[in-house]
Amino acid sequence: MNAYKHTQIGYWGVAILAVVLTASLWGNFTVSTAVLYGLLFLIGAVFATLTIRVSESTLQWFFGPRLWNKAIDLPDIVDMRVVRNSWWFGFGIRLTQHGWLYNVSGLQALELSLKSGKKIRLGTDEPEKLQAAITAQASS
Repeated sequence: MNAYKHTQIGYWGVAILAVVLTASLWGNFTVSTAVLYGLLFLIGAVFATLTIRVSESTLQWFFGPRLWNKAIDLPDIVDMRVVRNSWWFGFGIRLTQHGWLYNVSGLQALELSLKSGKKIRLGTDEPEKLQAAITAQASS
């Protein structure tokens, strides 16, 4: 059972989907435009949402329909803090000077420090709730 589950909508991904669908209805199709529209549609669909789940022993996150699925064990988290990302970090999956960033919208994130020394930032519009859920599950 999940102690916490939240799906954030990435409005950039949704906007890409809308533009691609609109353009495909009005445009002339060639093989190259069909391939381009298909790639843009796939990118928009994958990065339209980010779901984060906290279970009894695991923190899991994935984009869209679970095409990029990651998980870590809660005991591997040694510290966490609410942070604000710089706007130039963008959206999607990025390697920043603060470690890996997974984000679909907004600038808020929860930064996790792991036993291995690595850091991960999970973009979320509920960083305090996510932090509280991880803390509650890790201490139980």
